[in-house]
Amino acid sequence: MTDARSIDTGMSIAAPDVGEAELRRIRSVLQSGQLSGGDEVDAFGEEFATYCTVAHGVPTSNGTTALHAALEALGVGDGDTVVTTPFSFVATANAVRHVGATPVFADVDPQTYNLDPASVATTAEAVDGVDAILAVHLYGCPAPMAELRAIADRHDAVLIEDACQAHGATYRGDPVGSLGDAACFSFYPTKNMTTGEGGIVVTDDDAVADRLRQFIDHGRDDDGNHATVGHNFRMTDVCAAIGRVQLEKLDAYVAARRDHAAAFDDAVEDTDLVAPVEPDDCRHSYHQYTVRCADRDALRAHLDDYGVPSTVYYPTPIHEEPAYDDVDASLPEAERAAEEVLSLPVHPGLSSRDVRAITLALTELRQ
Repeated sequence: MTDARSIDTGMSIAAPDVGEAELRRIRSVLQSGQLSGGDEVDAFGEEFATYCTVAHGVPTSNGTTALHAALEALGVGDGDTVVTTPFSFVATANAVRHVGATPVFADVDPQTYNLDPASVATTAEAVDGVDAILAVHLYGCPAPMAELRAIADRHDAVLIEDACQAHGATYRGDPVGSLGDAACFSFYPTKNMTTGEGGIVVTDDDAVADRLRQFIDHGRDDDGNHATVGHNFRMTDVCAAIGRVQLEKLDAYVAARRDHAAAFDDAVEDTDLVAPVEPDDCRHSYHQYTVRCADRDALRAHLDDYGVPSTVYYPTPIHEEPAYDDVDASLPEAERAAEEVLSLPVHPGLSSRDVRAITLALTELRQ
């Protein structure tokens, strides 16, 4: 270990990149006076759908409302059962409960941290009917969608992508967002691209898209009548304006993340750390660069010495959160991952000096 202690590098775990192009677009919207309900939202929805190679994109106020709206539009509701992962941000399961359905947790693959199809299959057989499978592309690594689709089809269930961390990732050559009956993205400031705050649901299903647009706008139909009880889950034109510029930069952002991850992979070799896995049929977008370590506290202290920030996503599996204390489940892989994972900075805002500091900290762990 180096003699350095508590180096202040100024490095951050995440850093949204919002510059002059976004400011110009925001200024244009402000000057138009049309801050909500204008053309920017529709344009962003169409452009993001095109990026995902699907027919429809319905922007929402955030990733959580995107999940909620997608479940509603796909007909998942009271009394239904949704198989999902316990190793995700709690919004994944909360959205299921918000529509009146019950989340049932399957365990995760210890290498990718995504749903383990074998556990999903066992879980689906153990419950009285499955209405949906909600798969998370955790940390930017696509879930095994072919296997999950086969399970969903056997149970006549819908398959939903929680792609809130996976903008720009691909599975078997196809972009995430095009792999399920609907997919949800978040544009929170720490994501691979941002709108400041926002989300979107993408789908190829015309009827689902129509229900989405109605649900997020107080149940308003094309005639202006409130035909159903909906919510105000709309995105603003200011947010959409930011998103349109960010989308143009997304591929470059992902390329930078992948370059940083490749450098860190090299540095992790011959250490006791387990580097992230990129399955052969996937293109990881590295929303997080998440390593695994048996002694996480020691690793964090070591990184601190080099001025490298780190954080844990996620320290508590959802089924062990207080809000889910009615869930009786043993999910050993998710529970073990929660004790061992640690995420390092990988975002495009890292300078070459930052990358050198991280790689040095990692290589110093070699035996």
